Amino acid sequence: MNQRPRRNRRTSALRNMVRETHLTVDNLIYPLFLVDGKKIKEEVKSLPGNYRWSLDLLLKEMEECMELGLRSFILFPAVKESLKDKKATYSYSSKNFYLKAATAIKKRFPECCLISDVAMDPYSSDGHDGLVKKGIIVNDPTLPILGKMAVAQAGAGFDLIGPSDMMDGRIGYIRQALDKAGFTDTGIMSYCAKYASAFYGPFRDALDSAPKAGDKKTYQMDPANKREALIEATLDISEGADFLMVKPAIHYLDVIHLLRENTELPIAAYQVSGECAMLIAAAQKGWLDFDQAMPEALLSIRRAGADVILTYFAKKWAEKYA
Repeated sequence: MNQRPRRNRRTSALRNMVRETHLTVDNLIYPLFLVDGKKIKEEVKSLPGNYRWSLDLLLKEMEECMELGLRSFILFPAVKESLKDKKATYSYSSKNFYLKAATAIKKRFPECCLISDVAMDPYSSDGHDGLVKKGIIVNDPTLPILGKMAVAQAGAGFDLIGPSDMMDGRIGYIRQALDKAGFTDTGIMSYCAKYASAFYGPFRDALDSAPKAGDKKTYQMDPANKREALIEATLDISEGADFLMVKPAIHYLDVIHLLRENTELPIAAYQVSGECAMLIAAAQKGWLDFDQAMPEALLSIRRAGADVILTYFAKKWAEKYA
């Protein structure tokens, strides 16, 4: 045999030399859950090892991450029911603890990259990403609300705005709103292909943000569809997106690869709460070796074409490999 592929696998040095895919801490974004108050660190029961943090303790957690070289974070608010209404007005209120926290974080860690979440569901009494009228999630009347939310977040100091709502036309509307308000340098990480997935459960537990009625299938994508992701990507690019995101990640590696092969923008992929929870549960049962399975899962997302990965394992990976 003239060719023996095993020759290049014979030693660790050889394997490292021909490795095609590399994962570094710069490829990772750490999702964090924020609550109002002080000295709060509440574990999310359905996502062990992840917590709802008050700002004082969150700053300490972020400091530890920064020391490991992990510098990118996406922040999600857990909002009290008493602050929610049908039009999500608290989302852009000057009293919003989420916005105040962003300002404090950027003052403490100006070098970090801080990413927001733009959608009505954390603030909506209906629990939907868009405005609900007579039981229907209406598209165009939702856009001004998202625009106000995005401008408020940019003013608070977020580096990237993360529209996760999947309303049609929201990227263009938000881009225009940001530019009009003077935030031309604030980028948009669009949830471009966000699927109506069964793997969001622990996330909704963390934020108490599940829909009060119905589901999200009229605005999030059908898990059966792949070509539709290209339609969404083309629209978001034309409307001014700076990143395109696929969510979930592990179960949608083909979609990540499709966008990577057909677009030039950076691709983000969100290893969502349910995907992480499954791995954690299997490891706790002794069915998988967490220290081997976790980095392999992240590497598969990177190999599929993701430039950056949002994962609840970001800090654990950095502690072991950074």
